[in-house]
Amino acid sequence: MGPGGGRRSSPLPLCWLGLLLGLRGGAGALRGNDNGEVLPESIPSAPGTLPHFMQEPDDAYIIKSNPIVLRCRAVPAMQIFFKCNGEWVHQNEHVSEESMDESTGLKVREAYINVTRQQVEDFHGPEDYWCQCVAWSHLGTSKSRKASVRIAYLRKNFEQDPQGKEVPIEGMIVLHCRPPEGVPAAEVEWLKNEEPIDAEQDENIDTRADHNLIIRQARLSDSGNYTCMAANIVAKRRSMSATVVVYVNGGWSSWTEWSNCNVRCGRGWQKRSRTCTNPAPLNGGAFCEGMSVQKITCTSLCPVDGGWELWSEWSVCSPECEHMRVRECTAPPPRNGGKFCEGPSQESENCTEGLCIQDKKPLHEIKPQSNSLLLNSSMQPDLTVSRTYSGPICLQDPIDKELMTESSLFNPLSDIKVKVQSSFMVSLGVTERSEYHGKTHSGTFPHDSNRTFNTIHAKNKAAYIQNLSSLSKRSEMRATGVFGHQGGRLGIPNTGVSLLIPHGAIPEETSWEIYLAINQDESSLQPEGSEVLLGPEVTCGPPEVTVSTPFALTIPHCAEVNSEHWNIHLKRRKQQGKWEEVMSVEEETTSCYCLLDPYACHILLDSFGTYALIGQPLSDCSIKELKVAVFGCMSCNSLDYSLRVYCVDNTPCAFQEVVSDERHQGGQLLEEPKLLHFKGNTFSLQISVLDIPPFLWRIKPFTACQEVPFSRVWRSNQQPLHCAFSLERYTPATTQLSCKICVRQVKGHEQILQIQTSILENERETITFFAHDDSNFPAQTGPQAFKIPYSIRQRICATFDTPSAKGKDWQMLAQKNSINRNLSYFATQRSPSAVILDLWEARHQHDGDLDSLACALEEIGRTQAKSSNLTETQIEESNFSYSRQNGL
Repeated sequence: MGPGGGRRSSPLPLCWLGLLLGLRGGAGALRGNDNGEVLPESIPSAPGTLPHFMQEPDDAYIIKSNPIVLRCRAVPAMQIFFKCNGEWVHQNEHVSEESMDESTGLKVREAYINVTRQQVEDFHGPEDYWCQCVAWSHLGTSKSRKASVRIAYLRKNFEQDPQGKEVPIEGMIVLHCRPPEGVPAAEVEWLKNEEPIDAEQDENIDTRADHNLIIRQARLSDSGNYTCMAANIVAKRRSMSATVVVYVNGGWSSWTEWSNCNVRCGRGWQKRSRTCTNPAPLNGGAFCEGMSVQKITCTSLCPVDGGWELWSEWSVCSPECEHMRVRECTAPPPRNGGKFCEGPSQESENCTEGLCIQDKKPLHEIKPQSNSLLLNSSMQPDLTVSRTYSGPICLQDPIDKELMTESSLFNPLSDIKVKVQSSFMVSLGVTERSEYHGKTHSGTFPHDSNRTFNTIHAKNKAAYIQNLSSLSKRSEMRATGVFGHQGGRLGIPNTGVSLLIPHGAIPEETSWEIYLAINQDESSLQPEGSEVLLGPEVTCGPPEVTVSTPFALTIPHCAEVNSEHWNIHLKRRKQQGKWEEVMSVEEETTSCYCLLDPYACHILLDSFGTYALIGQPLSDCSIKELKVAVFGCMSCNSLDYSLRVYCVDNTPCAFQEVVSDERHQGGQLLEEPKLLHFKGNTFSLQISVLDIPPFLWRIKPFTACQEVPFSRVWRSNQQPLHCAFSLERYTPATTQLSCKICVRQVKGHEQILQIQTSILENERETITFFAHDDSNFPAQTGPQAFKIPYSIRQRICATFDTPSAKGKDWQMLAQKNSINRNLSYFATQRSPSAVILDLWEARHQHDGDLDSLACALEEIGRTQAKSSNLTETQIEESNFSYSRQNGL
């Protein structure tokens, strides 16, 4: 066997044999091989030059089963042999060639051998398989470098595949790649979406660091699928693809300017908004944190119209047989942009009972030209003369003919004016503006949407007096009415609960007796966990009624609306008595719609049943609004006086129950109720009586302050919560009581109620209870139940239901009416505009604020900003029959 596993040792030429044998054991030690042959490390040579290698064997790799060739060439060389792994390669395995270097005349000898895969695999040495050339000349020998021979390979599996990443824009991306083991070591190339990445062309990309791909600042364009490619002389390998997503977190735009105050005068609000578009979230980036809308309160002075003082005394009779009197517009004078008094500031008349003569005619026979139209309506009217009347004029729904053009539908704004021809006024026989005025309900509290209470001075309290006997009893918290195709409105008096059935919801030639009830005494809903009941449990029916368009159910609530602190949802009672969740107020759904106002929730529904509003507090900052009221009455003992302090949910129906109880006990409301903001922070409620006049009154010891646990207040579930204080006067001569009632939450809000009252019933001033006493109108059917005349409503729907390229469609109508959420619900309706107007009707059942609707339409551009000239034939007397609440 030869060296290198199977190679035979090659004998030196015979001419050298004797000399080599004589040198055995010398300085040039001989090495044996398997055949007993001995080769020298060096051979004596004649004087000359040592061999110089012109080509040395190179490192080589065996690919698959293909042998490799090792070559070497030396000058001057008499002989060249290969030695592999320390053993001489047999002479027969060499291929030698000899030539002459023409420039030097020296001999050039070249030799090469083949190395096979089997030879390399059979070698088991401490190092790689290697081969070396040895060349002889007359002077001696020279050795070439060692050339290693290795079997080339590349394993299939990567030691580390790149992993997908999600990085923010301008963040750093590092994709790791450890290629498969191989000989020679594999080189790595990166692909993005199957295209090679050229790091030299992009300074933002670096692929030099240990096969890793580094993107210093991620760009949107860097999103894609990245693949690591490993290759050597044997094979190529692909890693698993890694998906890189460069996302953009949303950023807020700048705030818009503050909007105008939403009310012309008094306390209102302004808002501003911003959008999550700077930048908009992209590729799964986070939406902006914080509020998109901010609101602040605003207060502006209300205009005060001027009023006339009484006429002065008549002046003395003048030579012209007339006397005069004057009046001034100072009762009150106009303020804050209010209107000046209408009518003349002076007037004159004949002071001789017609006996004075002018132009040979008695004055009473002379007809003033300015009043000719009023005195003789048969005269042809002067159509060039017009008068403007401003005030609460209501245009009734025209039945037989269209009264108004589209451009004049809602021209009247906050101060509504209807301009009519003088001849038309003559035909109606109307000469004074006051004859147009409708009756309005006196303003008390707290039925409408604005239930904040201001202190009323004692001298003004008489305007708010109302007898307790007019209030509904608890057992009467229900209302019924018969409704047909024309629809209508049903409400439970003084509770804030109402039902609006739109025109056309009930089929023609069909009518139903609809009922609406508050199940306050028999509530079956038991809130779960931290949930609380925010309003009354309301039933409407009968359940078998089917409607073709949604009806609107209004339920009052006591939550201070804030989506960060409350999760408010609607629940419905099933036939088995169990409750199911219908929807969350913030949820996007097409089954029903909830619009949450500050004091009531307006719900669009398709089926009758029992519903309730449930609130789940999301933080300790969640607030329930409590109404604090103080009632008082004499006890059986004539010297004792009882104070009862109530803290109930701020809903009209909860206060209605208190009023009903106090009516039976002979109680008297001593001060206007106030609102207390009760936080869900587990702190209790304290009620105390302060500043009791000494020597006149005394309170029982240890009863001046009472504390109510948090859970009793927070989960009152519409049941009245009250604390009673018993006071005693020292003498029957004491008839006045003055003190303070302090109601506060520990580490929370506090309210002080100042009590100043007479304990004698005949001297006591009565404070009213409800802002709108609607007990006389529990049910309204037909056109009079709606604020918007039907023909006008039809025209609005026809206009806005039609898609418009300019965006002036029902979505714009919704936006202008502050309906910005869950628009998909309206998109599923047969007439989206009609449902939006139904929701408007439900929200404005007491104020009938057609001004805001008119402004919304004008902003959209559907109406023209000009006054409407209505001719005599376009208006009937019935147009002026409605009150300001029902008018334009």
